[in-house]
Order: sequence, then structure tokens, then C-alpha cells
Amino acid sequence: MMRTKFSIRQQGALLLTLSVIYSCSTAKHTSSKSSAQKQNMVELALPAPTPMPPSPAPLPVGSVPMGDTTGVKAINMDFPMAKGPFEPTWNSIAQHYQEDAVSWLREAKFGIWVHFGPQASGLSGDWFARKMYIKGTPAYENHLKKYGSPVDSGYKDMLHEWNPKELDPAKLVKLYHDIGARFLLIQGVHHDNFDLWNSKYQPWNSVNIGPHKDLLGEWSKAVKQQGMHFGIAFHHEYTWWWWQTAYRTDDNGKMYDGRLTLADGKGKWWEGYDPKLLYGINLREYKGMDDFMSKPDGGIFTRHLDYAKWYVNRWALRILDAVNKYDPDFVYTDGDSKQPFSGDKTGTGIRSDADQRMIASYFNLELARRGKQDVFSITKFFPAGQKGIVTTMEGHFPAKIKTDQPWMGENAVGDWYYAPGFIYDPNAVIHCLLENVCKDGAYAVSIPIRPDGSLEPACLKMLHEIGDWMKINGSAIYGSKAWVKFGEGKDGKISVLPSGNLGSKQSDFKFGPEDLRFTVGKDGSLNVFTMMVPPSGSKLIVRSLNKGNADYKAISSVRLLGYNGKIDWTQDENGLHITLPDTEKFKTALCFSVN
Repeated sequence: MMRTKFSIRQQGALLLTLSVIYSCSTAKHTSSKSSAQKQNMVELALPAPTPMPPSPAPLPVGSVPMGDTTGVKAINMDFPMAKGPFEPTWNSIAQHYQEDAVSWLREAKFGIWVHFGPQASGLSGDWFARKMYIKGTPAYENHLKKYGSPVDSGYKDMLHEWNPKELDPAKLVKLYHDIGARFLLIQGVHHDNFDLWNSKYQPWNSVNIGPHKDLLGEWSKAVKQQGMHFGIAFHHEYTWWWWQTAYRTDDNGKMYDGRLTLADGKGKWWEGYDPKLLYGINLREYKGMDDFMSKPDGGIFTRHLDYAKWYVNRWALRILDAVNKYDPDFVYTDGDSKQPFSGDKTGTGIRSDADQRMIASYFNLELARRGKQDVFSITKFFPAGQKGIVTTMEGHFPAKIKTDQPWMGENAVGDWYYAPGFIYDPNAVIHCLLENVCKDGAYAVSIPIRPDGSLEPACLKMLHEIGDWMKINGSAIYGSKAWVKFGEGKDGKISVLPSGNLGSKQSDFKFGPEDLRFTVGKDGSLNVFTMMVPPSGSKLIVRSLNKGNADYKAISSVRLLGYNGKIDWTQDENGLHITLPDTEKFKTALCFSVN
């Protein structure tokens, strides 16, 4: 048995301590977790917030080249971390991480992405807060109609008015569980930099402003009461470049509200709240920072290194603050670079080891709390080969079966934030689930929540129909893994659901009776899914199960999930031949269990 030394390292004037003692019980996902157990949960002692360092006066827009990242060594951060076997290096994380800690994700398979926050109020889909400052976008026009010019009424003012009074996390989580979801991914903070909990490091949060509620706390409590797993998503790496639009001007040269200072709030509703803690600082002097519509190309903010280090430090502490409070089963960081703060793409600005330090601290803390490893981290698009890191496929599927790292597919019904006119099609969600699980992944779908916290009637209908399908076929989804092939199609060509968020492209896409998907169930049976419901009495041929092929095994039985009668089938050199029974009651996809 390996013995781990839990010494305490001094960080400057701060002494890191792990407060309290282990809970006598490591059981986590029960609805009867007592308040005494909660009080005994190990916590990481975190420092008080530090003030933002001063920045140099802004130079003309686009006048400063981004610093070259070539040869730039990553800064080693020094924020406090929980002690334990995990050190803040990828090698240490790989050395000490146990692969079976991710096993619950394979069992759960299907989850709901709670991508909800104040940007839903813009009725403009994703990235509303950034685009509302860009003239000509639907977000700008919608904001103008509802709130007025961003000069006088910016995003901060929308936060003040946001009140999702119909939001009932307990009711929604029960609904999600009832339809077959077994985990939730809950938004903690999006690119808008507004924390959805009682944040120690961000005063612009949902307890202080807007709904005056700990939304993340309500979601996490509801999830635990349902016995489900959950993760928290953090998107605030983007914030410092994402918010540069708030520093633009209108057609008359009047600056938007990114210009405002703490002193400007005197006598106003936001007195005491520094807008720079919401919008960040003006970085438009760097070439390209004022031009891009999605993200910068990369580089270092060479004139703002003190601010950059402060920002990265605060980024990590906000995550660890939420981990302290809510004890998630995984943390998720958004981005399209190798890791947060890589100096490239969404990680533009600085190079640091903040991600691995935060993850190591999280793993150590949860090991102390639970006495075992059963958590993981999602660093979006992280390359394969790193133990402890799960990756995601946003809006697309792997070209083939992917077993080189645990992964999760993710997309949204309509868009990542609510807008009117979305298509609520249960078939698209189910097909997307099948496209992911047949290639060995899990799947989380974002369900659009209206600004007031409610779901559209059409959305509720969609969810109930997904639940009806999962009640019949869930046994072929939960705990399943990929077979030697993910599917087959007509004339050897496999038709795949179109990529992207779920809308008309996916809803209008037609599969044929030859389009099949495969998974292997927990009992070892081969699950054969039809991607549409073939007519009653028609013939289905599974060509991958022909006698004599390399993967051939003798078949002893074939049954149709949700059907109690006998299935007529034969097997020969051309494949497994199945005569369809009465299929009138079935929807979307059939599943045959082949033993």
C-alpha cells in the first residue's frame, strides 16, 4: 500500500490548510445525506480576493502586435492547492489517476446539459452578451428593442433585471431523470463572467444581482436528491478577450458601458460593483482583438502580464470555490486550444500551468472527501493519451469508434441559449444519442430554458417522447460499449446524422431501413438499432452478422425490445435476416438484442 505524505506548503504569506475532517461516510449520491455529513466535508482553505493590478493606459486600437508564444515558457501558478498524491503536472496526474474513476460515465451514458443563464433573456441564442455590442447582429437589434442602446443600458443592466421566477431545478431534474438522463452538466459561469452561485471571487453573481439566488446550489442539491451524477462547467477563460466588444462605441462615438468604472456607479443600482470585474479591461490595442467575430488567433498580452497572471489566478480560484461548495463529480472547462491559457486560440493571452494545477487540486480534494477516485476533468478538445482527462465532441461525431480516451458528445436543441422558433424533435435527440454511443461515447444534450426558467410546451412534449423511447431501449444504452463496427448502411455506405446543433437539418434527415447502429450491452448481447422504424412484416438484413465473416458468432436468440412475441429470424452467408413483427406502436428506432 502506497503511503502519501500530506505536508502543508506555504504559499507566500498564506498557509494552506485542509479544514475540518473526513466525513465518516464516503457515500455521495443519496437523497438522505444529512446536514452533519455536509458540515464534515473536507474543504480547501482559499485566500481572500486580491485587487486587480493597475494597467497601463490603453494605446490606439490595433497598434500593438500580440506577443509571440514561440519559446515562451508556461508560468507556474502559485494559487493554493489541496495536498495529496497529485502534483500540478500532467505526468503526476497520469501516474496517480485510476482509469476506473470514469466508469460511472459509461454506465450513465445519457445526460442533460443545463446551459442556462442570463443570456437567455436576449432571445438571440448563443453569445448574446458579446454580440449585443456589435451593430447589425440580431442580438444588437433585440437588445435595442427591449433595453435600449448599449451606451445607456448595457449587459450589466440586463443582469439587474433578469429574474427566472419560474425556474424550479428540483422539478426539472426529476423530469430529466424520468426521461432517462443519468447525469447533468450544469453551467457555473459562461463567457459573460457572471457566476451563478454565491461566488467568493466574483461579486457579479446570481446571489448579489438579478434573481438573488444560488442557482448552482439549487441545481446541485436537486441532482443529489435524485441520485444522479453532475459536473460544473466553467467558460470564463474566454472572458478577457470575449468582452472587448463592450469597449466599442456607437455611431456617434459614444462608448458602451465597458468604459465605466467603480466610481461611476455612485448613486446607481450597481454602486459598489466594479464593471471591470464583469467586463475585464480594454485590450483592443492588440492587433486583431477588435476585428474577430469568434476568437483571436493566439499570442501573449505583453503589456498586461501582471493583469494576466491575476486573471488566471482568479479563474482557478473561482473553480475551486465552486468545488468546495458543491462537490461535483467532474469539472468542465470550455475552449478549443489544447488547454486553458495555452497562448493559442481561445487560450490567447498567457501561457500557464493553471489547468493542471487546478485539476490536481480538485483530484486531491475529492480523494480526501471520498476516500477513492471517482471524479474526472473535462478539458475540452484535450488530445488523447492523458489519464484523468475526458474530452468532448461538440456538434460532431468521431469518424470511427473512439476508444483512445473517454469522451462525451454534446450539442444543443436549437442553440446554446434560448431563442424563439426552435425545432423540438425527439427523433433528432435519439439519433444523436445513438450516433455517440455506437462509437463508445456518452452524450449530453442542452435543453433550451426560457428566460423566466420555464420550458416551452413543445419542448416538454419532446422530452416525454424521449422518455418513452428510453423506457423501452435504455437497457441497450446504459453501460454499453462499442462493438467492432459502429454501424452499417445501404451498399456499404453509412449515412450519419448531420453535425451541429439540433434543428431542421437533423429533423429533416431521413434514414433508410438499411441504416443500423451497434452497441454491446452489459450482458454481452449485441444491440442492433434501426435508425428508423421499418414497416410491419418487412425484412431486415444485418449484413455484419453473416456466417463466415471474421466477427462471426453463432446466434442463439433475437428479441425486439418492447415486444413480447417471438421474432422470426434466420442466419446465412448474407447476414442475419429478421422478419419485422407489428411495429405500429414503435417510434424513431428499434433495438434488437442479439445473443
